[in-house]
Amino acid sequence: MRHRIVGELMTRAVVHVRPDTGFKEIARLLAEHDVTAVPVLDLDDRPLGIVSEADLLVNEAAQEDPAGLLLTPSLPPREAARSRAVTAEALMTGPAVCARPEWTVVEAARLMEREHLKRLPVVDEAGRLIGIVSRSDLLRVFLRQDRAIREEIRHDVLDGALGLSPDSVDVRVHEGRVTLDGTVERRSLVPVLERLCRSVDGVVEVTSRLDHRTDDTAAPHPGH
Repeated sequence: MRHRIVGELMTRAVVHVRPDTGFKEIARLLAEHDVTAVPVLDLDDRPLGIVSEADLLVNEAAQEDPAGLLLTPSLPPREAARSRAVTAEALMTGPAVCARPEWTVVEAARLMEREHLKRLPVVDEAGRLIGIVSRSDLLRVFLRQDRAIREEIRHDVLDGALGLSPDSVDVRVHEGRVTLDGTVERRSLVPVLERLCRSVDGVVEVTSRLDHRTDDTAAPHPGH
């Protein structure tokens, strides 16, 4: 079985800034390239942090209301300092949490979920930026055609991983939902097959209607 990796899904041409890039230049780059965040790189192209629209808005939110209708917000010390920031280094959220190109979609998604991130800079062995991967990039695996998912299950799971004939189980896929019908030799194969199908990129759900010829999970009778 072959899982899609970050290096295949990431964006390679990354808009970035340096620590001394000014507020207005960052805002211009975000608008010009239609992106919501940019990595901040040192002189060796190693990510230091990320500057997002949310970071820039801290500055705007701290300004006085021109109409005089709203009170100036009272911010915590760290946020107050950021509201006065004018360079990428002072505005950014850091340190940068990065991914590697050989990571699977699952590895990258778990890191994003754990750290509450929307994107990850991708770095090489030396820690230099080579791309960026976002939530929407990872979700592209769910755009795989049903036909491709079915063929992977038949050939990579049934034949390759379990040594079964691809025709021994009826595999149907509709919008990423997999249905398995048929009979396998041993009962213990059923949960294994279900688990492997769920791990195929693009699978949303697995419904198993599998039967078995031999129950190799039953406890032996005493004295046998």
